[in-house]
Amino acid sequence: MRCSRALAEHHLHIVSFDVPAPPSYGGVIDVYYKAKALAEIGVKVHLHCFQYGRSKAPELELFCESVHYYPRRTGKLQLLNALPYVVVSRRSEPLMENLLGDEHPILFEGLHCCYHLGDPRLHGRTRIVRAHNVEHDYYAALAKAATSTFRRSYFINEAHKLQRFQPVLAEADRVLAISPKDQAYFGSHFRNVVHVPAFHASEKVEVPDGLGDFAFYHGALGVAENDQAALHLVRNVFKDLPVKLVIAGSDASSELKRAIARAPNVELREDISTGEIHALVRGAQVNVLPTFQATGIKLKLLLCLFTGRHVVCNTPMVEGTGLVELCHVHDDAESMRNSILACMARPANGQALEERARVLEERFSNRRNAEQIVKLLR
Repeated sequence: MRCSRALAEHHLHIVSFDVPAPPSYGGVIDVYYKAKALAEIGVKVHLHCFQYGRSKAPELELFCESVHYYPRRTGKLQLLNALPYVVVSRRSEPLMENLLGDEHPILFEGLHCCYHLGDPRLHGRTRIVRAHNVEHDYYAALAKAATSTFRRSYFINEAHKLQRFQPVLAEADRVLAISPKDQAYFGSHFRNVVHVPAFHASEKVEVPDGLGDFAFYHGALGVAENDQAALHLVRNVFKDLPVKLVIAGSDASSELKRAIARAPNVELREDISTGEIHALVRGAQVNVLPTFQATGIKLKLLLCLFTGRHVVCNTPMVEGTGLVELCHVHDDAESMRNSILACMARPANGQALEERARVLEERFSNRRNAEQIVKLLR
């Protein structure tokens, strides 16, 4: 009786790997707008956040029924555990006590949050996992991009541990893959895998009229993958190109800063707000998005397609996303340079923009995808 009443009222626990506000980087964007969309269709969301470096966010209480915070158990001793560091550092008995206080369904955000997924005390509960990436592939790619021996060793070890830990997903009633490519991967290993596209900040395509006068790249530059992509743009794509490039992000490496200082057509904007980044996405004539990791789906790609003019990227950025036809895709620097130059003189309008709106607003509707999750809460 208790379980039936909970489901009728559509309560849902969401266990998040980080505090999802402000929604300023990849994974937390999906968590934030998913929780918000679920709340807007009547789900009472009980949000549980692991906290490390981010402050408590009162704005979450505007749409969540309850918000709980738990310290992440960091420290070098955790590296010696057989479980992945990103998982074992997110174990919490206070979290379990809160989850056991009722019989509501539970959504675990990413493999990172799955330490308690197989806990016998949760047997019989509806348990769903949002797969943000094929995590061991993601960490293996981070290892390749790492510049220090310690970080490379850490990422390699973590990739092995994540691959060994992944079978815990068999405990889940549903695995929500974030991209068609990830759906195919998880579907070959587990039952009940469904594709639920990424949640994001936009509900409809709104691209500015006219022409912008600069190109834009943004990302968390403290992540080796993003720093590597920015360096590629400065050294290979925009070198001597008569187009201004603005790069925005935090924690840029010394190497990237030196490269930008030598490039008269490149400007770095560090530690700017999410609102300023969104304004730059809209103001740019071209959003340039190379990546060297074909994992999951990059949330910044969706932001640029919904609110920016042209998107020039490489194959790994769109591989397995179903969005190839909406972008100008080039894998060598010279082709990317020529494409950028062509886009700088061409408004983003007409049939191509109509097709973009049709694809995005149908496939990436937050409301429609939230309703898909609600159907799984049984």
